[in-house]
Amino acid sequence: MPLQWRVDGNNRKSSYLPKSLLAIPDFSKLAQIHQFTTFSCRNSKINSIITTISLGFFLIQQIDRTIFAVSKITNMEILLMITTQMIGNKIAEARKKINISQARLAQRLFISAQAVGKWERGESMPDIITLNRLSIILGVDLNYFSESTQSEVTGTNPVESIAVQANELTSEEQKKKTTWNMSHGNWVEADFSGLKNLHEKFGSSNMQHCYFIGSDLSGLLLTGNNIDACDFSGSNVSSSQIESSNIINNIFKDCSLKKSEFKLSQIKSCDFSGADFTGVSITSGVFAKNTVNNAKWNCSSFIDTQIADTVFDGIIENCCFENCAFAKVTFRNATLLNTFFKNKSLKRIRFIDCLADRMTYAFLKNGKADLTGITLLTS
Repeated sequence: MPLQWRVDGNNRKSSYLPKSLLAIPDFSKLAQIHQFTTFSCRNSKINSIITTISLGFFLIQQIDRTIFAVSKITNMEILLMITTQMIGNKIAEARKKINISQARLAQRLFISAQAVGKWERGESMPDIITLNRLSIILGVDLNYFSESTQSEVTGTNPVESIAVQANELTSEEQKKKTTWNMSHGNWVEADFSGLKNLHEKFGSSNMQHCYFIGSDLSGLLLTGNNIDACDFSGSNVSSSQIESSNIINNIFKDCSLKKSEFKLSQIKSCDFSGADFTGVSITSGVFAKNTVNNAKWNCSSFIDTQIADTVFDGIIENCCFENCAFAKVTFRNATLLNTFFKNKSLKRIRFIDCLADRMTYAFLKNGKADLTGITLLTS
């Protein structure tokens, strides 16, 4: 009697296992081989031998495939996996030492908290520009992220740093200048009104609901800061450089911002009433939902910036709006003199009861702005 096996209750004559079965790359399919090798044969020894041989062929094929797949992983890929995990561990270590959450770090980098989580788990790695910003926020050198560098983080307590520096100065030097260091701090509801000579000593800090009323903050160097709901009324913030920072819900009434530079920063929902923007430049950032009533605009520039939900008034002279994106921007009761507009389209700007000289009028007309709310100055 010829050998036969049963498949779904139907008898089929065959002397081999189906090729489709041997091609299955999942070990969980071994049970199917046992099912297909249930022979209706008088000789049980032959049945056992055929089953064993079939299983052997299957296992040999799967082992060959596994070895082939592993051999395709290059040394470079292994090195990349190790480097990604190493950098992730160092990011997590530095973040914990300065006591900030993944969500807070993500906010300062303008990314999602999920992205930070993937870095720390070794699932992805930040690019070199983001690494540079990370080093500033975490208070480490870029070399910290290399494999050979020891894991050292400058997580110095800002208050302790002030005391140490004060002790190191001679009495004569202390008379000349008081040194502050508040970098990498987490400041909430603190009153710094009247402070002077801060300069670069406030970088990479989180400041919420703080008071800087009437302070001399000229020459500030801020990078990677989060400034939320703080009051800078009447302060001098001139000649400052602010980069990669969140500036949200703050009060800058009657502040002097002369010759200050804002780069890669988000400035939102702030009150700049009566502020002096003379010589201010805002580059590659966001300027939205801000109040600028009676602000002074002279030689001010917006370059590659998103400007939204803002009303400009007063005299705007020798200013520049270049490659900006406008959304719900209004000029009301404004006088525009020698002001340069270089944008693909100015259709989203609204002008109400405005005056403009010939040069400014020509720029606006070239940008296809709605000129119905503008009166051309003849002299």
